Amino acid sequence: MSDLLMLVSPIEPACPVSGETQYNREKLLQGQGVDTLLSETGVQQAEAAGQYLKDIVFTKVFVSNLQRAVQTAEIILRNNTHCSGMEMVLEPLLRERGFGVAEGRHKEYLKNMANAAGQSCRDYTPPGGETLDQVKLRFKKFLKALFKQMLDEHLSSGPAASSGASASGDVAQGTAAVASDIPPRCSADDGLQGVLVHTLVVSHGAYIRVAIWHLVEDLNCALPAGAKMQQVFSPCPNTGISRFILTLSESESGPVLSAARCVFTNRKDHLENLTDGQ
Repeated sequence: MSDLLMLVSPIEPACPVSGETQYNREKLLQGQGVDTLLSETGVQQAEAAGQYLKDIVFTKVFVSNLQRAVQTAEIILRNNTHCSGMEMVLEPLLRERGFGVAEGRHKEYLKNMANAAGQSCRDYTPPGGETLDQVKLRFKKFLKALFKQMLDEHLSSGPAASSGASASGDVAQGTAAVASDIPPRCSADDGLQGVLVHTLVVSHGAYIRVAIWHLVEDLNCALPAGAKMQQVFSPCPNTGISRFILTLSESESGPVLSAARCVFTNRKDHLENLTDGQ
């Protein structure tokens, strides 16, 4: 079997993004309509994530086409020993959740609107914004395209073609492995033993939370032994990392997910030495 690694940048609480921006610092919602670059702290976070992941050989890199995600991915790749200069695929399906009229406003504005509607902030959709189901649909479309591309490129020829493909994923903002598969140390290559195909996916906080919900709740992604649901679904810090192992099989209708497991979510070891980071 060949393997696919999926990495997505973690985000901070509320509406996390790739690395920190000034809007994050001021607790303002960005969504899709506010397209800014990283703050100085955000650049430091992306550099730290790049150093942490420098020895992982990425096969493909998929990135939200918003500037903050693109800049984060560029910095991660620049620090990579094997993939510096690798071409990125800019993917609109990975864009942050749209927050409509709340974009550019303080997160308390969204909270107040949700309270007035009698809903939780996470579930509330402001006028002009995307529902959680709409975000999930975008992620499902991305997965379908990703699986087809991975199967075509890595399974159509070679010994793995007859047995399927296994995919492991990091989410910088990321999910489930059997305890014995995970080394006791918090290493950048945790869960990658035997994984042959590694895909870096850089997206945004609110989007990633929906993606993890879909993987765990809808696709029955297995969680690490002792994992607490509160931690798995908690908001991810900027450039936090999550990793999933996804196993693909070939069918008459195309590639299908036959198994999924989470190695870890919301890892932020690489941020510990930053003086002004999360």
